[in-house]
Amino acid sequence: MSISVHGLIKDAGGATRVTKLRRESYANASPLPDPKDHIRELADALHPAEMKFRCISVKDASPSSKTFRFESLDGHIPVFQCGQYVNFRFRIGESTLSRPYSISSAPYEARSEKPFFEVTIRRNVPYLVPDYMFENVHEGDVLDGTLPFGTFYWEPLRDSREIVALAGGSGITPFMSMAREVANGKMKGCKLTVLYGSVKSDDIVLKDELAAVEKACSDVKIVHVLSDDPDWEGEKGFISKEIIEKYSTPDCTYMFCGPRAMYLFVDKALKELGVEQRRFRHDVVNNPADITKVPGYPEEAIGKTFNITVVRGIQEDIIPAKAEESIAIAIERAGILLNTHCRNGECGLCRAHVLSGAVYTLPDEENRRRMDREMGWYHLCSAWPLSDVKVKIPIM
Repeated sequence: MSISVHGLIKDAGGATRVTKLRRESYANASPLPDPKDHIRELADALHPAEMKFRCISVKDASPSSKTFRFESLDGHIPVFQCGQYVNFRFRIGESTLSRPYSISSAPYEARSEKPFFEVTIRRNVPYLVPDYMFENVHEGDVLDGTLPFGTFYWEPLRDSREIVALAGGSGITPFMSMAREVANGKMKGCKLTVLYGSVKSDDIVLKDELAAVEKACSDVKIVHVLSDDPDWEGEKGFISKEIIEKYSTPDCTYMFCGPRAMYLFVDKALKELGVEQRRFRHDVVNNPADITKVPGYPEEAIGKTFNITVVRGIQEDIIPAKAEESIAIAIERAGILLNTHCRNGECGLCRAHVLSGAVYTLPDEENRRRMDREMGWYHLCSAWPLSDVKVKIPIM
């Protein structure tokens, strides 16, 4: 698309010409309503609600992680930005689960002659789906899913071209995408410094891929910070205030993706450095691994199991739910379809009306609207039962 600038007066007067054309269109239009919404049709064609993706390769990204490459069976891969995620839906036993994964490949690779996207997943014993992916998803398998989702991405109208990325563990994936895009795609001209926290040098996720991009592009710099590797000659310990300050540039944009404990640590460090909120972007922060350890969680609920009455239209199902698991997890485990993507209360797709019962939410991380709080609407992926609960969810 090209834009011609003719001058302030002539360009500003364009609004008058458009208004005239609209009035003429209204006057000449048919009195019968047009049921077609052409913009909606185009949006649905570009970003279908459900797609099928075939796994075309699986390779090791570290001793504890794998990279899965997918192609679309629906003709195209929807346009996405570095930092956004794909949502896969799985049927595991009697449970129907959805899980989000940040895309580790770059947007330009989805526009190539043989378009693809990749997700890099780390094995994580406490969680079901990563292990399921490791053991059950192979080359040739087809998964249901859709993309893109999420608001964690670089925006040139808002963010600096000097980017300092703060990553931990598998939180490197959006910055792997970003590094590739800086080297080869539409982020050329940006300078990306990645401060990447890991435990040991022999289990750094995407270590070789990061090194290859850094070698090929002078605008990408990777700084590994290892917390438990005595022989490591680079930065050691955790990504501290001092390390952040050492590699920062004036007015740079900070972007974070990593585990919850690391986020709290980094957030505190940036505040101590006087970094303004507008300069700090972070991905969705995971729910606590154990909600009962959060200060203020009611001790009397620990270890209890409650009944959740799930209302869908005129149908009601009663399912068990442990106090330590979110209502969304209990619903999914029972095999009931629930529309949820981010798993951390940000996207709002699992928003539902709690008709009765007591629910716990994280006190400092409420993403609900004020009216929802007053009227009893919750994001079920970030709501934990404190009693028997009755909740109404949409029919899927």
